[in-house]
Amino acid sequence: MQMIITTQGTVRCLYSDELDLGRLGRLRIARGSHVEPTHDGRWTADLKPVRGPVLGSYRSRREALAAEIEWLETHWLHSAS
Repeated sequence: MQMIITTQGTVRCLYSDELDLGRLGRLRIARGSHVEPTHDGRWTADLKPVRGPVLGSYRSRREALAAEIEWLETHWLHSAS
């Protein structure tokens, strides 16, 4: 899990159950995307909640989730906002 810690002590990361993030302090959790099936049984990762694109379509949900994580880590996690 990648974690960005600002000089003000704010932690930014992709939520995961790997660590009990509540131990770091008060949490503010926001949805970063929606991974959803399409009408033809494929999958997309809609990153509009973080001003990103819609990725896909993918053959499996696993592929869409991997693309979602890669995009969030590359384009969102290290951004200033």
